[in-house]
Amino acid sequence: MSQRARYIMIGGFLGAGKTTTVGRLARHLSDQGLKVGLITNDQAGGLVDTKLLRGQGYATEEIAGGCFCCRFNTLVDAANKLTSDSKPDVFIAEPVGSCTDLVATVTYPLRRMYGDSFTIAPLSVLVDPIRARRVFGLDAGGTFSTKVAYIFKKQLEEADIIVISKSDLIDDTQREELRAVLTKEFPLAKVVTASPRQETGLDELFASLMSDEQARRNPMAVDYEVYADGEALLGWLNATVTLKSDDEFNANSFLKCLATNVQVLLEWKEIEIAHFKMTFSPDDGIAGELASVNLVRTDYVAELGMELDEPTTGGQLIINLRAEADPASLLNAVKEGLDTVLRSIPTLQATLDHEEHFRPGKPTPTHRDGEVMMEVKGGCKPGSGCC
Repeated sequence: MSQRARYIMIGGFLGAGKTTTVGRLARHLSDQGLKVGLITNDQAGGLVDTKLLRGQGYATEEIAGGCFCCRFNTLVDAANKLTSDSKPDVFIAEPVGSCTDLVATVTYPLRRMYGDSFTIAPLSVLVDPIRARRVFGLDAGGTFSTKVAYIFKKQLEEADIIVISKSDLIDDTQREELRAVLTKEFPLAKVVTASPRQETGLDELFASLMSDEQARRNPMAVDYEVYADGEALLGWLNATVTLKSDDEFNANSFLKCLATNVQVLLEWKEIEIAHFKMTFSPDDGIAGELASVNLVRTDYVAELGMELDEPTTGGQLIINLRAEADPASLLNAVKEGLDTVLRSIPTLQATLDHEEHFRPGKPTPTHRDGEVMMEVKGGCKPGSGCC
C-alpha cells in the first residue's frame, strides 16, 4: 500500500448494535470517497452480519471458528485479501460479541508488527443502555450471571471510547445516570451517546475513529479462567434453512413470527437471550434483497430491520442465536418455533441445510502484549480449547 490504511475495530457485547454502526460508518466513509473493507468475526460460519453488510454492497471478509485474538494471522490474511481485491483505505473489523482483551491481543500486536501498513483507531465499545443499566444494578430485569457479566464489563474497561448505543431507548435522566456510572467505573474512557438506528450522535464518534490514535497504556488484567467460564456459559447456534412454498408467502411476517415463537419458548425456560437475528434471501428477488429480524433480550420485542417489498415462494434463511443456555435447548427451540410457523403456512416446507450448536472453548490468543503464542493449526475450532 502506498499509504497506511486505517484500522478501526468496533466492539461491544452481543446485541449492542455493532453491525448497524459498522454499516453506518462504512456508508459515511464511502460518501467521502474512501474505499472501505469490512471484516466480520464469529465462533462459527454462516453469519447474519456478513450477509447484511455484503447486502449493502461492501467488500466483506468473514473470519469464523474463533475470536480475532485466536485467529490473529487469519485476520491479517483477511486484510491482505481485501487489500488485493479492493485496496481499502479503511478496514472496519467487528469482533465476536463475547470476546474481550482485544487491545493486548489484536491492536497492540497489529501496531507492533504491521505499523508500516496500518494506523490504529481508538477502540470503541458499544453498550446497549438497557442491558447496561441492568448489569450495573440501575434497573431490574433479565440479565446475565456473574461470569458472563465479567466479560461484559471487561469489554468496557479496555475501551478508549464507550458508546451508549441505542440511546433513544432511554430518557435523558436514565442516559445521564448511566453515563455517570460508566464514567466512574471506567475513567480512562471517553463516554458518548448515539443512536445508530436513528443516525444521531454519530458524527463525533466517526470523527474520533478517523483522526484520533489509540491510547497507549498497559494492557488490562484479565482472569482467563473466569473469561473462559463466562464464554462457556453461552450457547451458540448458527443454522441455514431452505424454505420452499407452492404459494407465495410474506417473508417479513414469517421472520417476525418465528422470532416471537422462539422468544416465548426461551422465556418460558427462563433463558436470557444475548442476541437472536435472522436474514432471509429470496430466490425470486433482486440480487442483494434481504429481510431481517433482530432480538437483543428475552423480554424485548423482535424488530424487523430490512423488509421485502413483495411476497416470495422461497429462499435461504440464516439463523444466529446466542443465549446463556445449553446449546441443545437453543436448537430445540428453533426447531419447535419453526414447526409452529410451518403449521400456519401449509404449503411451506423447510429443510435444515446446516447447523452448529456449541459452547465456545477457552480463549488462547496468538499474541498478547508482545508475547508470542502458537496458533492452532487450521484455526481455532469451537470446543477445541481455543476461542
